[in-house]
Amino acid sequence: MAHPQTTQPSGPVSLYFYGAAQTVTGSCILVVTERAKVLVDCGMFQGSKTERELNYRAFPFDPGAVDAVILTHAHIDHSGLLPKLVKAGFGGPIHATEATRDLCSVMLPDSGHIQEMEVQHLNKRNSWRGRRRVEPIYTAADAMRTLHQFVSQPYETWVPVAHGIRIRFWNAGHLLGSASIEMELVESERRVRLLFSGDIGPGHKLLQYDPEAPSGWDYVICESTYGDEDRLGISESQRRGMLRAIVKEAYKPDGALIIPSFAVERTQELLADLVWLMDNGKVPQAPIIIDSPLATRASAIFHDHSNELEHGDVIHRAMTAHHVRFTETVEQSKALDHMHGFHIVISASGMCEAGRIRHRLKNWLWREEGTILLVGYQAAGTLGRVLEDGASTVRIQGQELAVRAHIKKLDLYSGHADAPELEAWIKARLPIRSGLFLVHGEDQAIKALHQRVGRFLPEGRVIVPTLDVAYDLTPEGPELKLNELPPPRLAPMHLGHGDWNNDFQELLLDMQDELRNAPDDKARRVLLRRIRRALEEHRP
Repeated sequence: MAHPQTTQPSGPVSLYFYGAAQTVTGSCILVVTERAKVLVDCGMFQGSKTERELNYRAFPFDPGAVDAVILTHAHIDHSGLLPKLVKAGFGGPIHATEATRDLCSVMLPDSGHIQEMEVQHLNKRNSWRGRRRVEPIYTAADAMRTLHQFVSQPYETWVPVAHGIRIRFWNAGHLLGSASIEMELVESERRVRLLFSGDIGPGHKLLQYDPEAPSGWDYVICESTYGDEDRLGISESQRRGMLRAIVKEAYKPDGALIIPSFAVERTQELLADLVWLMDNGKVPQAPIIIDSPLATRASAIFHDHSNELEHGDVIHRAMTAHHVRFTETVEQSKALDHMHGFHIVISASGMCEAGRIRHRLKNWLWREEGTILLVGYQAAGTLGRVLEDGASTVRIQGQELAVRAHIKKLDLYSGHADAPELEAWIKARLPIRSGLFLVHGEDQAIKALHQRVGRFLPEGRVIVPTLDVAYDLTPEGPELKLNELPPPRLAPMHLGHGDWNNDFQELLLDMQDELRNAPDDKARRVLLRRIRRALEEHRP
């Protein structure tokens, strides 16, 4: 698609990176002109406890001054702080595709409910310890009120969203309803064109068509989640073949395959492939339990939007298969711990940080007949990453657990493009006249993608923002704003990594191992004296 040469609006245009900068969560970019402020995504931080604590802090901007929010898709790391934004004073529209709005209608209240339940349990523990009570970031009721501000928009249609700003959604191929955002900022006869990739889907997605977007931009803001991965063009048959091998290996008379999975799309894709494998005699028939009320409700939305999906008919078949069950109540979920015979449980959350998966892991991690299959990106500092990295013991809800179950990883169900696909997507957007920002990735992934795009973009045109920085967008390239910005909420060294809380939990587990393996009580007392002496040496 050809576009005329563009020039800069007469006033300054700035981008403020308030999330997903050298980390993969908390997506939030503020676009500021002389006459408008528009927010692209308002996501929740996940990962280490240090990063998650950002969710409780005040926004680094005035929510009441934002004219509109443009939402790329429904995943919580992109939408999860919208109820907090509304609660803090944002009263404008939230523009999203119809499917994104429908998914948010179940995902945001579920997020609020989880926060209420977790805070309730935390406050009970805090009362025992004499610590202060805490409040949830927002409640399910807050989330329900936020849904009234959603305005659904079609793909590939221009929509004015604020004074001098219009947008178009393009299919991003990542999730039902996901979009890349074409943004045009107009002042008199001048304009600047921006493209926000959102999360870009891979070529092998079961339910999504390939991502689309025009070419020819002033600036592109692109995700980098798997900028250092190459999946070597895995096909649908290869993906099913690899899943088949894992199921067959996990199959034991009293075993279980436990799959922590994001409730939206990942669960539906896995369910479709598992049912296909059983229907075609590739693996033994076994109960498949979807242990997530959110996944159940999301599956119904996928069914309603099946005409928008590639292979949408497989969703209906998977949901109606005789060996597929959906748990709704807490009692039904708890009963899974007493099941006999091999079975498969798909449970949220995908990074093992909250929800029912924590209970399933407590029941199966310590058992050799269990298999845990990780099927998505595991952010640094999450329990999922700890398991992926090979921990021999973990702590869940204060309880120490030996990891005897088999830990497997299959990232072919990821909703993100790999490095060659990201490179191809960026190439197809050329020319990029002024700058490419790489966001939504950890350090190693961003560096690898930076090296790839450096082959066809001039030095200095690729920018890697850090948290809470801002750039003025000029025709010659971005200029870092230095004078007006407060210090960042977190230093770059704390983003995309485990934190001291992870180190502390690991130290506790190592100490317990050393004490347990010591030859006698005398050796244990010696070890404890050394630890105490080290603590005393560090006291001021």
